[in-house]
Amino acid sequence: MQRRDFLKTAAYSTAALAINRILPAAETPEPLRAASSSNAPALLKRSYGRKGDIQLSIIGFPGLMFARKEQERANRIVAEAVERGVCHFDVAPAYGKAEVIMGPALEPYRKNVFLSCKTGRRTREESEAELKRSLERLKTDYFDLYQMHCIVDVAKDVDAAFMKGGAMETFLQAKKEGRVRHLGFTAHTVRAALAAMDRYEFDSVMFPLNYAAYFKGDFGPQILEKAKAKDVTRIAIKPGIRGNWDSKEDQSGDKKYGYLWYQPLSNPHDAELSLRFTLSQPIAAAIPPQDEDLFRMALDFAMRYKPLVPEEEREVKAMANLVKKPLFPRE
Repeated sequence: MQRRDFLKTAAYSTAALAINRILPAAETPEPLRAASSSNAPALLKRSYGRKGDIQLSIIGFPGLMFARKEQERANRIVAEAVERGVCHFDVAPAYGKAEVIMGPALEPYRKNVFLSCKTGRRTREESEAELKRSLERLKTDYFDLYQMHCIVDVAKDVDAAFMKGGAMETFLQAKKEGRVRHLGFTAHTVRAALAAMDRYEFDSVMFPLNYAAYFKGDFGPQILEKAKAKDVTRIAIKPGIRGNWDSKEDQSGDKKYGYLWYQPLSNPHDAELSLRFTLSQPIAAAIPPQDEDLFRMALDFAMRYKPLVPEEEREVKAMANLVKKPLFPRE
């Protein structure tokens, strides 16, 4: 075990679960402490959706982590995450075995968390089959949020999903039937994100929002602006990411994270500044990298989160200027 052994799932009391239950904003309790031996402070929550009646933890759970975990380990990681106040869990069928692992791990807490899933399929037939399989694997009869996964090209992704026989037919029918409660998309290009928001009143957009891409690549401000104007909830991914691995930059990178396709910030000072930059934007939540240690570090930072002050923002901009290849460059 790294750092400290996790408490076993059975050790958590019903009080700990109640603290993390998703409640209407008016019913959300004042900050409490989890019922555990750690007595840790509760993780902050922010509103999701146009009604603002759902509260998400400011740190979401990266389901991609479970592509590399076995069941017993995953059970303990989920138990700890719930104990610490995480109530948003995100996963996708594209994440290898992650759905199969997350289903049993999350099952004891399902009614108390906000579960989001995705489909990369663009036709009605294929997306319907994938939705059904995801529900079965995750041992649930509904998703709180269902998203078009990784839209990049306007024609191949957005237009295809909205054409007759496209995936949006699955989305709308599933929402009508109660199999999904909110609709969203994840975007890896600005143009695709803006196009999707023009086509439908999605409940949320999930997109990369990190300091290097924002300041060096000019990726993110446009999505934030339009989503805020259209009252679409913003969920950030890829906080705490320096950029692409590069032979000249690798010398400062931590090789233990070499299995990731991007270079994360492992220096605690820089990593915390980066996360605080992301959380200081008008977003509901951020989902950190899928590494177990980086996820736990993000939780530690979030427990003491404070918005950036001007001097710190200047420091973050200086950090961005040192990055030669931001993960998402200017389009």
